[in-house]
Amino acid sequence: MSSAFILDAVRTPRGRGKAGKGALSGVHPQELLAQALEALASRVSIAKGEVDDVVIGCVSQAGEQGSNIARNALLAAGWPTKVSGTTLNRFCASGLQAVHFGAMGVMSGAQSLVVSGGVESMSRVPMGSDGGGMDGGNLALRKRFFQVPQGISADLIATLEGFSREDVDAYALRSQQRAATAIEEGRFARSLFPVVDRETGKVHLAADELPRKDTTAAGLAKLEPSFVAMGQTEVEPGRTLDGIALAAHPRAGTIRHVHTAGNSSGLADGAAAVLLASESWVREHGVKPRARIRAMATLGSDPVLMLTAPAPASEKALRMAGMVAKDIDLWEINEAFAAVVLQTVRALDIDPERVNASGGAIALGHPLGATGAILLGTLVDELERRNLATGLVTMCIGGGQGIATIIERVS
Repeated sequence: MSSAFILDAVRTPRGRGKAGKGALSGVHPQELLAQALEALASRVSIAKGEVDDVVIGCVSQAGEQGSNIARNALLAAGWPTKVSGTTLNRFCASGLQAVHFGAMGVMSGAQSLVVSGGVESMSRVPMGSDGGGMDGGNLALRKRFFQVPQGISADLIATLEGFSREDVDAYALRSQQRAATAIEEGRFARSLFPVVDRETGKVHLAADELPRKDTTAAGLAKLEPSFVAMGQTEVEPGRTLDGIALAAHPRAGTIRHVHTAGNSSGLADGAAAVLLASESWVREHGVKPRARIRAMATLGSDPVLMLTAPAPASEKALRMAGMVAKDIDLWEINEAFAAVVLQTVRALDIDPERVNASGGAIALGHPLGATGAILLGTLVDELERRNLATGLVTMCIGGGQGIATIIERVS
């Protein structure tokens, strides 16, 4: 099977994902994605009509993000009408899954040039806007697996793993510090482009809006746990959400709620796009790719504990590539919650210094459908900056799934 090459990757800055409060909250999500498509095309100078398909991840496909946002963003961007687009949802991993599907297309020989990526405007289309919750309201399914909210799952993981409040806060502080260093050193400059008003030229946002470089351990320690009241919510007579989670994992004894707004990912608006090409297209056009995709994997896991699949998904991808964890130079593990990263690092025995070198979603925000594609671009940039060879992106996914992508830099 042929290789899938990454020619380039771009992203918007991440804006605060709260209605009326973030710099991107006044921008239609189609426009966010349209500007990402345009930025990508201008970077590589492709003939847009040569693109075989545009595959986009988006979680809350309702309202402004409904009606196949991939296709509508293409039209909004003024691309040739013959270029097709499709939108998918694998929850938080949607943007990375879009890359997988695009890579599969070019690796199989069915396609030559694909744009993949993702978009989410959490300020304009909040989580849950598509209705149905985690299980679509299927009471029969709920009797088999009651999928508690992810924050409770994260606190359950911390309890089972023995991670203290101090542990998760220390990780969050590191994320903020690393993000601040990355911004000061201009590490995001290659992938980042400003979002503008295309009529007036006014810049809406040119840099990530969420990082708090003045974060301190003392400040984090003052924050109240986010999921205590939620855990005590009685959803059935005599059954609370905490109780349901503990019934599935009784050895926890009691859930210690350690996650706060400071050590969990921030709501964000943003979009990203990645250009993928086949070997034959690269050869025929004389374009030098930046990296190639070496292995891709997804995996299901316990839908109640929910957030522990990054480690086994990574192991699956590593086996496919004929590698082990220590062969990976840099890791991007999505910071949905601090405990997710800590559990993955422990399970795979990863050197923490190789993980999330420029911070992550705790500091920078998590625009759900876009994050996977953003992380991939960040990883390519950092491999080049450090002159390293291999990287792995992995993410936890709602409903108990994980995804992993291994890339190798083309030197």
